[in-house]
Amino acid sequence: MLKNDMLEQWDRENFFHPSTHLAEFARGNLPQRVVTTGDGCHIEDREGDRLLDAFAGLYCVNVGYGRKEIAEAIAAQAHELAYYHSYVGHGTEASITLAKMILDRAPDHMSKVYFGLSGSDANETNVKLIWYYNNILGRPEKKKIISRWRGYHGSGLVTGSLTGLELFHKKFDLPLAQVVHTEAPYYFRRDDLDQSEAEFVAHCVAELEALIEREGADTIAAFIGEPVLGTGGIVPPPEGYWAAIQEVLQKHDILLVADEVVTGFGRLGTMFGSEHYGLKPDLITIAKGLTSAYAPLSGSIVSDKMWQVLEQGTDENGPIGHGWTYSAHPIGAAAGVANLKLLDAMGLVMNAGETGAYFNKVMGEALGDHANVGDIRGEGMMCAVEFVKDRDSRSFFDAADKVGPRVAAALLEQGVIGRAMPQGDILGFAPPFCLTPAEADEVAEKTASAVVSVLG
Repeated sequence: MLKNDMLEQWDRENFFHPSTHLAEFARGNLPQRVVTTGDGCHIEDREGDRLLDAFAGLYCVNVGYGRKEIAEAIAAQAHELAYYHSYVGHGTEASITLAKMILDRAPDHMSKVYFGLSGSDANETNVKLIWYYNNILGRPEKKKIISRWRGYHGSGLVTGSLTGLELFHKKFDLPLAQVVHTEAPYYFRRDDLDQSEAEFVAHCVAELEALIEREGADTIAAFIGEPVLGTGGIVPPPEGYWAAIQEVLQKHDILLVADEVVTGFGRLGTMFGSEHYGLKPDLITIAKGLTSAYAPLSGSIVSDKMWQVLEQGTDENGPIGHGWTYSAHPIGAAAGVANLKLLDAMGLVMNAGETGAYFNKVMGEALGDHANVGDIRGEGMMCAVEFVKDRDSRSFFDAADKVGPRVAAALLEQGVIGRAMPQGDILGFAPPFCLTPAEADEVAEKTASAVVSVLG
């Protein structure tokens, strides 16, 4: 493509890209891609390359690219009222309607929705509400949050602490002291290979109980977890895990935060992951699929139990001192309303379950016999392929070998986007819910080819 502009140069000279090797990018040693348009499961860049996006942006574009219904809703709202705040009882038709639509879809014990802009700020909100809740109940020491290693909950100070991935802690002075971590429910990476799934669940529970004992239950406020670990490796929990964990939390009066930024609004074939795994959370974190990322919007869904205490707090202390300037932004809210309507109209939650199951099946068929594929796992429209140096001993490649990134790069050369996950040689997939069986076949076939090209 003949270009007469300076866009690529401006990119390297001016744009601070997240999660990027800054020096290598600035020097021109890392590739760049300027994305221009999208349609269904595909995106296109300014070079004219058309790519099947099997990661939906970052687990975001659930309804697929190019949905005019959402674009038109955004435009109509912008023409009518582009912005007004939601402080002191103000709202818009879009934000009020969206809150109602969310609660109609959420577990029936949830009460209210607080809106933000990203999953990170939603989890910051959650932590503040948890601390406020315990202060109102006269429990000022009950403030620590238990997260899990390999969990992903954001990139702020507290949320980056909740995130249990080395990359997000290294050189940032994280995690903060109020956050403690426990075992990830990652059966493939268990230390004792002789453990059954049931034994591993018992081990996770024992580790949690030991942590609570060390820290003191009277100091622990909440436990946060994704129904399915996302960025930590796309890891569905072992059978019985969530029931056992909830029993421990209830025994010690510890709140449960279900981080559904990835699993909310259909990715597992159910509207919420909480429904899928039988969770009864006190708070639910939402973002990504709420608008399919057509506009930034997040939310904290608050349970009846917590809401009653929040009301008590304002009766005793006056208005709650928490707010974001762009909370319930009307353009984001309008996108959310249109997005949820589209999910229903197109039957996309059902397709995420059915085509997602097919996708996981064909990935297993295409890659399951490869000597360097240690695990293929997934749930709904999520799938991960984990690479090993040796299957029998379950020994892993050295990180310096960059096996995961190399396979992702080889796959990209074939026109398919997967994600090299940030910790371990894991290739992740989370396609839009409109993925067809033919597209699932294409991803599986090209992934197998990419693996062979890198690992033989």
